[in-house]
Amino acid sequence: MPVFPHRPLGERIPPASPHAVSCSLPTMRDVRGYEEKDPETLRHLTSGYPRFVVHPFTRQLISHLTATTPALRDRTLWLTSSPRMAHALAAALDRAAPAGQASGVEVISFEELHGVSHPAAPETFTRAKTFLQNIGGFLSSREAEDLAVKWGLLPAAGPEPAFRGDAAAEIRRHLRAALPETGDRDLLLANCGMNAMYAAFRGSAALQATRSRTVWLQLGWLYADTIAILKKFTGIPADYVYIRDPLDQAGIERLFARHGNRIAGIIAEVPTNPRIETPDVAALGRLCREHGAHLIVDPSVASVFNLDVLRHADVVVSSLTKYAASDGDLVAGMIAINPAGLDAAALRERAAAELEPIYPRDLARLAAQIGETQSVLRTIHANTAQVAAFLEAHPAVREVLWARHLASRANFETIARSPDATGGVISFTLRGPIEQFYDRLRLPKGPSFGMKTTLICPFMVLAHYDLVSTPAGIAELAASRLDPDLLRLCCGTEPAAEIIAALAEALA
Repeated sequence: MPVFPHRPLGERIPPASPHAVSCSLPTMRDVRGYEEKDPETLRHLTSGYPRFVVHPFTRQLISHLTATTPALRDRTLWLTSSPRMAHALAAALDRAAPAGQASGVEVISFEELHGVSHPAAPETFTRAKTFLQNIGGFLSSREAEDLAVKWGLLPAAGPEPAFRGDAAAEIRRHLRAALPETGDRDLLLANCGMNAMYAAFRGSAALQATRSRTVWLQLGWLYADTIAILKKFTGIPADYVYIRDPLDQAGIERLFARHGNRIAGIIAEVPTNPRIETPDVAALGRLCREHGAHLIVDPSVASVFNLDVLRHADVVVSSLTKYAASDGDLVAGMIAINPAGLDAAALRERAAAELEPIYPRDLARLAAQIGETQSVLRTIHANTAQVAAFLEAHPAVREVLWARHLASRANFETIARSPDATGGVISFTLRGPIEQFYDRLRLPKGPSFGMKTTLICPFMVLAHYDLVSTPAGIAELAASRLDPDLLRLCCGTEPAAEIIAALAEALA
């Protein structure tokens, strides 16, 4: 069997699990069809990344409830991760209703199931979906599966390896090895990485607001939903400050010199996604401590298991979907509070109050996988270095960005836990059109990264289609040194020679 078999449009990645977090988008036409909601493309998609696509098991529950509950007929129903999330969604939709008009939004509960219904309307649908996507509010696919079994809609839950015992304790045991400064109370588990980011930010922002500190700094171009959280949940537009160059430490210091007593904190990805730039984390930590600001660091791109960042930060947030759940069949996240950091006790309490818990079956599945993280990373590191060297030397490739590229290699190496640590992500651009290369490439193509399976996607098209499809958006990306045709590759554990051969074939 070939290492990289053809994966048709919509095939789950990995195909064996109904809870797969990625799905195949094998051509640029498919990618655009997905973004433009082309019915011909969407009919092939059985699932997708769980924060973006309502899972088939959840859709099955929604269909059952709307068909059997007269009060839900002709209404749109969203199933949420908790009662609190349902009330948060309802409040957000109520606030967006035109002045003087009733929103028609209702919170619903069916036994242990919670959600929100509203009159069918495209604008409300988009607003609700975006809210749940941004902060990780959708019902877990495993919880939906279990409820479908309980209600007689499915015969049984699919079999899968799971940890038998205290799954949360097992996960924290492995996280403490990566974060030796922490105790169990410092390690908070969330239903996804973005919910962890949301909880950390909201907890910190609320605390700093009591001191009239409301300005937040976004350090470089970050992942789309992190940007959305910052923009939506800062008090006024002026409180959101985007620093385009995360390596401009002198510029950051000038900003603190002018506004330090108003700055609540910095959000930094280490490295950034997708430019894979590593700021000077130690210098950022010293600056924040000097001025009473919080430093929140997200090392998801290269893995919290790879990078020693907590001693410099007040809070570390990470997706455990990446690398720790390397089979690619669940989403999860974590917050680590630096016990020696600023406001540790208060941050611990406030962040925990904002988190959405992980469903027990997701917890047990993660606990069964997390022990493989270090061995998976060792293979990924070796592959990434070889693939990056191949791409850097290829005449058809214009720019290659990875953890050890020259612009920020020194910053990365000061926090890397081992000489070979890289993470698996490589972003690159081509000298020619993207379409022919992407369509010819035999590698698995879909969203997400940090899996045993190598994955590639046209990242800017998938994450920022609203920007790549307009002249103003393209200009905005250019100002942040982002090419609309940037490709994000994450090396898996397949043989490096096979990954390189597939790339060489498509580049020829």
